[in-house]
Amino acid sequence: MAKGADAMDISLKLDELKELCKDCTDFICRQKEILVVSHVDADGLTAAAIICTALDRQNIDYKPLFFRQLDENALEEVADQGADLVIFTDLGSGMIQEILDRNLQAIIADHHKPKACPAQPLAHINPHLVGADGANQLSGSGSAFLLARALASSPGANDDLAALAVVGAVGDLQDMASGKLIGLNRYILDIGSRAGSVHFSRDVKLFGKQTRPVYKMLEYSQDPYLPGLSGKEDACIAFLKEVGISLGGEKWRRWIDLSQEEKSSLVTAIVQKGLRNGISNIRLERLIGEVYILLNEREGTELRDASEYSTLLNATARYGHAGVGLEVCLGDRDKAFDEAHTLLGQHRQNLVAGLKLVSKRGITPLNSIQYFDAGDAILDTIIGIVAGMSFQMADRSRPILAFAQNVEGDLKVSARGTQDLVRSGLDLAYALSFSAQAVGGVGGGHNVAAGATIPPQAKQEFLEMMDRIVAEQLSCKNNMK
Repeated sequence: MAKGADAMDISLKLDELKELCKDCTDFICRQKEILVVSHVDADGLTAAAIICTALDRQNIDYKPLFFRQLDENALEEVADQGADLVIFTDLGSGMIQEILDRNLQAIIADHHKPKACPAQPLAHINPHLVGADGANQLSGSGSAFLLARALASSPGANDDLAALAVVGAVGDLQDMASGKLIGLNRYILDIGSRAGSVHFSRDVKLFGKQTRPVYKMLEYSQDPYLPGLSGKEDACIAFLKEVGISLGGEKWRRWIDLSQEEKSSLVTAIVQKGLRNGISNIRLERLIGEVYILLNEREGTELRDASEYSTLLNATARYGHAGVGLEVCLGDRDKAFDEAHTLLGQHRQNLVAGLKLVSKRGITPLNSIQYFDAGDAILDTIIGIVAGMSFQMADRSRPILAFAQNVEGDLKVSARGTQDLVRSGLDLAYALSFSAQAVGGVGGGHNVAAGATIPPQAKQEFLEMMDRIVAEQLSCKNNMK
């Protein structure tokens, strides 16, 4: 945990959020049927699963409902359900007035920046309300966990659900800036550790330690980007042979198959190669960080590692199969897990196809940003993931924007930056929110990753505005140095 003044600050914020949770627990327990409404990403799925499990343990009936975004049409569908109570998880803070306009009995457990609203729901659990940052100090699943913990029939009865909150936070990239979970997320991590459901330690932060061959783990490394290795399969295989790492016989060796000595040798070699290629120490430091292991899951599966678990969940919900992801979170390791695994394979194929499309069409540079337009060739639900992966062929000194047409005919915009850009002043949440609103759309998110929906005809105006705002953000920070 944090020490000194930081620990005191976290404790005070935590106490405030606990009070918000306590205020609504009696009301929740008196309801006959509850509608749980959540977002279609890893944070939203884990948030919903945490609440659904807590309700199930109290013998309260519930029905889950998932949306890509909470808009007027979504709220109409929610209202039509006629539920006694609606618990919104990982969304809702930006639509409070619209929720109340439909006379919904609502509780919101979210982490996105709330819109100012004179009226309030029955309870609103959000880190921003107590002065904490929802981008890196508490996720939507974290807010849901605090509510679930207040609902526990006995002290500690729901503490095992902290593992899902960790998966949600990692899926929301809340550990990226610091290399570990901090703030209120840290408090939840410690609860999960004491409950025996999650373990944390320092290790390489590269994705796929449980399931990917080591050479693939290197090939797909994006943050940090490894010059000469990232995106180059043959180079990664040659590099491992040069370091003296056996690739395996009939089965490719994974990171978890390596000895500690092999791991140390490989990390040293990567750092040396990075330094020779001019990578800064700050960027190379991101190679090592905190990793999170779910102790109740089988080793060698995606569910063992929080990062891989979150990717598996994204492969379900982002393709209209949120129910499958939810069942996995609720403990189904047979049919639902098999189906999720199949969807994950398709998801990976779609990402590869998306990257090939970007490579073929190219990325257009502007003064301070760069972008590509996928049209309807890449699903709008995964365009943000493709955008992030496209940094392997893009200019890393400016954020990348990706456009995709959604089913309604609007333009979905996903923007991704790097931690280096954030340190230089980039705030994509503000830039997208302001620019989208100016052209008749909506947007928001976090400083390093954000999204928006805009009218198709407003694309050029939106790009010009984004280019100007990002230039101001980066130049402002540079002028302060």
